[in-house]
Amino acid sequence: MLSQINPEYLLMGGVFLGVILLMEGVRQLLSRRETTGEARSRRMRMIAAGQGLNERLDLLTPQRTASPIPGWRELEGLLSEAGLPVQPALWLAGMGAGCLLISAVASQFLPGPAVFPLALAVAFGGPTLVLLGIRDARRARLVEQLPDALDLMARSLRSGYPLSASIRTVAESMQDPIATEFGIVVDQISYGDELVVAIRKLSERVPTEDYRYLAASVAIQHGTGGNLGRVLTLLSQVIRGRAMMRRKIKAMSAEGRISALILSCIPFLMVGLNSIITPEYYGGVVDDPMFLPLAAVAVGLIVTNALVMMKLVSFKI
Repeated sequence: MLSQINPEYLLMGGVFLGVILLMEGVRQLLSRRETTGEARSRRMRMIAAGQGLNERLDLLTPQRTASPIPGWRELEGLLSEAGLPVQPALWLAGMGAGCLLISAVASQFLPGPAVFPLALAVAFGGPTLVLLGIRDARRARLVEQLPDALDLMARSLRSGYPLSASIRTVAESMQDPIATEFGIVVDQISYGDELVVAIRKLSERVPTEDYRYLAASVAIQHGTGGNLGRVLTLLSQVIRGRAMMRRKIKAMSAEGRISALILSCIPFLMVGLNSIITPEYYGGVVDDPMFLPLAAVAVGLIVTNALVMMKLVSFKI
């Protein structure tokens, strides 16, 4: 039976199987999962590398420095909230280099006066929007992980562990980004901060309502006493209920948001199609002195309409 099989098919099958195995090996090498003996967070990797307490705090929670450059402190805070280990000077130097590169390329296609404003807007506005997106995604992930962290802390407290030990358990057993944030709390307590102050600083680094509730709960329990494990369990249930309500409202308002997006894009789509199909439709009146003012008014009304419609279908819980 084997003699009836074409050897070329066997060779092709072997080559195909070898390529698949090679690709899978490379994928596992590049996206290797951490084992139980390896660090699960950035802070734990720093500890494994032998970095001390001061070094960890300097890298994970850099102090904002005074600078005559406008927006320097805001950029430091934004990079810290985004979890990017990048110095503001390096970030600004990269945007400056991008501005020069874009100017050099755009000067080949655009007139001189329009090159620098365009390059400035793209080189500085684009990375800023990306940084804001990374910050918001990290903040959303922190809020998503918080209920599990609170449940873990509550179970540790019921088992008899102190609050500082339960926070350390979260830092060592959970994954980033919440593991690093709670690890910073552990390091700050070890450095000499009070537990209440360290939790308050956590709520300042993650300025969301849920983390403010956590800081308030710990502060009240520290001052008056009480069953903190029960409070953390209730807070976890409240956060999960809020998240579920957000998802329900987002699903219920999906039709309105899609309608607002379509209605906002249709005018620009129609202008583009008319310009392609019938170039003289707008080309015949573009030289009229009233064209630019009326076009600006039309664009302003379209943008205002889009903002109003998006506001109508945006709900905050």
